[in-house]
Amino acid sequence: MATIIPRAVRPAQASKCLRSSISSSFAPRQFSSTPRFAATVSPPAYVRKPATVKPAVAKPAAAAAAAAPPTPPPAKEPATVDHSSISDMSNGLADEPLLLDEGSRQVDWTRSFHGLSAQPFSKEAAEVLLAPITLDDVEVKPDGIIYLPEIKYRRILNRAFGPGGWGLAPRGETIVTPKSITREYALVAHGRLVSVARGEQDYFSPEGIPTATEGCKSNAMMRCCKDLGVASELWDPRYIRKFMKEKAKQVWVEHLVTKKKKQIWLRKDDEVKYPFKESKYGS
Repeated sequence: MATIIPRAVRPAQASKCLRSSISSSFAPRQFSSTPRFAATVSPPAYVRKPATVKPAVAKPAAAAAAAAPPTPPPAKEPATVDHSSISDMSNGLADEPLLLDEGSRQVDWTRSFHGLSAQPFSKEAAEVLLAPITLDDVEVKPDGIIYLPEIKYRRILNRAFGPGGWGLAPRGETIVTPKSITREYALVAHGRLVSVARGEQDYFSPEGIPTATEGCKSNAMMRCCKDLGVASELWDPRYIRKFMKEKAKQVWVEHLVTKKKKQIWLRKDDEVKYPFKESKYGS
C-alpha cells in the first residue's frame, strides 16, 4: 500500500517514513503452533464426594423402646362360628389308622392277619353264633329285601364272646365320594382276626357324613359276621322266598305330599307309616 507524503514534509523525512512503512508492510507474520480447528478439551467430569458414614451409636433400651412403633392390638375373633369345615368333610376325613413300630408287641391290625383260622372257637360260642335267627327279628325293606338290624348282630357277638371280647379295627382311611362313604374293617375276637370286610353307607348332605360313618361301620360288621355263620339264612334264597310268603305282604300306598302311588313290601304284622298311607287301588 502506497504511503501518502504530504507536501510539507521534507525529502529526508519523507524517505524515512517510506522506509518505515515498507518495512512494516513486509514484516514476517507470526503463526500459532496450535491448530486452528483443534478439538477443545472438555473440563473434567464432576465426581461426587463420597459421603462419610457416621458410626452407629447404641441407643439405650428405654429410648429404643420408645422409638419402636406401637404393637397393634390382637384382632378380635368373630362372634359367629364358621361351619365351612363341615362341607370340607366331603373331601376326606383324614382318619387313617396309626401305624405301629416293627418292634411293638401290640398287633398292628391295619395290616396283620394274626390268629386267622388258628383254631375254632369254643363249643359254647359256636352254638350262639350258629343259632337260627328268630323270625320276629327279621325286618323287610320297602323294596322287598329282608335284613337283621345291626344291634341284633352286636347282641349275638356279645353273647358269644362277651362284652369287650370282640371289636372292629379299621384297616384304612375312610373314603368319601359325592354320595356315599366306605371303609374297610377287621372283626377281631379274643385277640384273633376273624374276618375283613368293607362297609358302605349313603348320605344326602355333608352334615350327614358323621352319621354315615357309623352306618358304614355297622355295615362292615354285618358282612364280617357272615364268616361266623351269624344270620346266614338271610342269604339263603329258599329261606327268603319262604319268609316273604309267610311273613311279608305287598300293598299299594299313596304319598301324602306328592300324591304318587306305588307298591311297597312290609311285614304282615306291620302298618303303613308316614309319609305313606295305604291305598285300595293302584290307579
